[in-house]
Amino acid sequence: MTPFDSTFQSAHFIKSAEKLSQCPLDQGVEVAFAGRSNAGKSTALNTLTNQRKLARTSKTPGRTQLINCFGLNVDDRRLIDLPGYGFAKVPIAMKKVWQAHMQDYLMNRRSLAGVVLVMDIRHPLKEFDEMMLDWAKSNRMKVHVLLTKSDKLKRGPAKSTMLAVQRVIKTLGVDGSVQTFSSLNGDGVDDLRIKLAEWLVLDNLEDIPVSPNA
Repeated sequence: MTPFDSTFQSAHFIKSAEKLSQCPLDQGVEVAFAGRSNAGKSTALNTLTNQRKLARTSKTPGRTQLINCFGLNVDDRRLIDLPGYGFAKVPIAMKKVWQAHMQDYLMNRRSLAGVVLVMDIRHPLKEFDEMMLDWAKSNRMKVHVLLTKSDKLKRGPAKSTMLAVQRVIKTLGVDGSVQTFSSLNGDGVDDLRIKLAEWLVLDNLEDIPVSPNA
């Protein structure tokens, strides 16, 4: 448990936006979640906020096709669920439009404090992940890599994967951190809340011990 649990549990839907101009006013602080469409991004958001249906989940990859905005009970603090990369069963032209809108958001959103880059721990550092890390370096954006589905691996291999991703981030020169995460057994939930509390400038950070995994 952390002092921020109630803050994240207060998350509520604000609106869905097709493009940057339709997002909430660009003020305050927000953190965006990005990742491949089968990496468990929406499930991670639901676990973070302790809500089963905050972010839409589906067995069909690519159901997050809009920029979904969620507010917290702290003034102008938001969580953003970005469209998943690798949209299923839609025309290529539509994929390009979504990707262009997502790029516009990432490049021009002034209130964006950092990006949580969600990767399946069994399949990390795919093409989209590397693209996002390159973008983060170029734009001096903070990245926190969330290696989801850690329950699918034993502790040793999970730690080895985390260390390998840490080395890649360091080599690339990205301002980033890495942790394991499981919506099934709760691995890393507190670590994620502490990291996001730092980015969102929530209170009482000095009283909270940070796990070495964060």
